[in-house]
Amino acid sequence: MKALLIKYNSVIKFILTFLIVYFSLSVAYKFYLDFSNGSKYYPDYFTNLVAKQSQILLNEIGYNTQIAPHPNEPSIKLIVNNKYLARVIEGCNGISVIILFIAFIIAFSGKLKTTILYILVGSVLIYIINLIRIVILTLGLYHYPWHKEVLHAVIFPSIIYGMVFLLWMYWVNQCSNLKKKND
Repeated sequence: MKALLIKYNSVIKFILTFLIVYFSLSVAYKFYLDFSNGSKYYPDYFTNLVAKQSQILLNEIGYNTQIAPHPNEPSIKLIVNNKYLARVIEGCNGISVIILFIAFIIAFSGKLKTTILYILVGSVLIYIINLIRIVILTLGLYHYPWHKEVLHAVIFPSIIYGMVFLLWMYWVNQCSNLKKKND
């Protein structure tokens, strides 16, 4: 057993670090969501911000877009040309995906400064891609409503998780301590 622990030490360290960071950040985010209830931002600050920024982007490309709090659930409705198309819920704000990204980067850490910088840049990229994803999904629902299930369940999760995967692969191959061990 001891030989296996020694042999797979780096794998065990990665898994434990990933789980500890992911669990810690997820619990902190859950507390944030619980305590943001009743704040001036509905349903929470980040979801509200993503909805507003999606509205701005849609308006900038020529679609008359409004947002409105959903009366029956904690979400914000996206209305394009007076047609209710989508809702932005907490899961759409990208924070959970950013938490997943950060946990992986920390588990495969590199130099401290590089790790922190990569986490910041990667998180911003994920956030931006998520906004673009919401805008494209909304436009897809506007122009091709009969493809709703494929757009929402397959294509658009592929965009954000594909970005995360590419960021992870770049990190592992270019910046992490694993790269230095293999050089």
